[in-house]
Amino acid sequence: MDKARETALKALHEVNEKGAYANVALAQALRAAKLSDMDRRFVTELVYGAVKAGGTLDWMLRRYLNRPLAKIPPMVRDILRLAMYQIFFLERVPASAACNTAVELTKRYSHAGTVKFVNAVLRTAAREPEKAAFPSGKGNETQHLALSSQHPVWLVRRWVQQFGYEEAVRLCTFDNEPAVLSLRTNTLKTTREKLLECLQAEGVEAEASCWTPEGVLCRRHGALDDLMSLQEGFFQVQDESSMLVAHIVAPEPGDFVLDVCSAPGGKATHLAALMGDVGRIVALDIHEHKIRRLEENCKRLGIISVEPMLLDAREAGRHFAGQVDCVLVDAPCSGLGVLRRKPDARWRKTPAELLALPILQKEILESAAGAVKPGGVLVYSTCTITRAENEEIIEAFLKDHEVFSLETAGEFLPLQKRREKMIQLYPQRDGTDGFFIARMKRRVDA
Repeated sequence: MDKARETALKALHEVNEKGAYANVALAQALRAAKLSDMDRRFVTELVYGAVKAGGTLDWMLRRYLNRPLAKIPPMVRDILRLAMYQIFFLERVPASAACNTAVELTKRYSHAGTVKFVNAVLRTAAREPEKAAFPSGKGNETQHLALSSQHPVWLVRRWVQQFGYEEAVRLCTFDNEPAVLSLRTNTLKTTREKLLECLQAEGVEAEASCWTPEGVLCRRHGALDDLMSLQEGFFQVQDESSMLVAHIVAPEPGDFVLDVCSAPGGKATHLAALMGDVGRIVALDIHEHKIRRLEENCKRLGIISVEPMLLDAREAGRHFAGQVDCVLVDAPCSGLGVLRRKPDARWRKTPAELLALPILQKEILESAAGAVKPGGVLVYSTCTITRAENEEIIEAFLKDHEVFSLETAGEFLPLQKRREKMIQLYPQRDGTDGFFIARMKRRVDA
């Protein structure tokens, strides 16, 4: 039995059938398997590749099946997906090796009749790859782009309508590029220059971000858990565009700050650093396990000004009515701006979810506004790129709340000032994760 491929199969099955996050399932599978470094890299490529190709693999598989995909036992489906990924997307893996190892896996996880079925499907796929050619020609452009870039057709169709075809191509391409690991210097303990020196000494290839003064981009690195700089709390893993949010909140030392959707605490701990860890930051979340992660991060970073609290963000206004200097609403969203970092996310999104999210976002923003004191600041942010979750939320809110006015968020950016009232970063235009940020101020006399 090929231990590497079996490890990949177990992780893939956790993702597809049990809803696990790909990075979590992969880490658990690798921890249990105890593979060589070369096999670990191969397993990682198999899992992330097969997860990212999800719906595209299923479309290709159906070209070779004589029965509905849903009728095939779940583990066998994943064996087929794993083999199809190798046959069509990994040039260095011989098709015969992909077929043979899939047959061996089927022997372990199914019965003789299924073994013959799997062997026949995969041998045909290897022999007749043209059957899985994506539709092309006039009228098939959107489907071809979706299949070839491994995105859901409904989502690509939305992007073509929103951006035009050529820009949708660039967005899909960006989503499939490797995501660079982004770190935020913990300025309470060190400087970015010293962190870069420390990382270099630990064998990490890193450079300064051009978006934020604390940001560091790691081009090459080993296991993060092994880095002394992480254990000592010299940095927090955080995306570049996400780091902009705390700068736009722009809290002062001694302020009372409320982060209503906080865990795991990237933005809350950044706010603490900007405040010199002087003041009060109440960080809310509705999940106990996420609160624990927030507490762990604060402890590692040496932060004492953050107070984790288990509370629904929709209750924030009632609990802190008119008390808070700065309120941050980093709202739950569709996450369409960060798909390159989450290979499983693109296939879990649905049109229904995109319709439902603005309702929740409006409820949270409405409540959070009640906590802002006169003269205080309210910041709304998401990691998505849909108007319905971003600009339309703010426009509707301001129409109903005349005591709040929109400030020019672009003026608060730390390094690259912009003129926009509301900041919307697009992956295909800005080269970062997609992010939206709006800053509003409450009238002093209201």
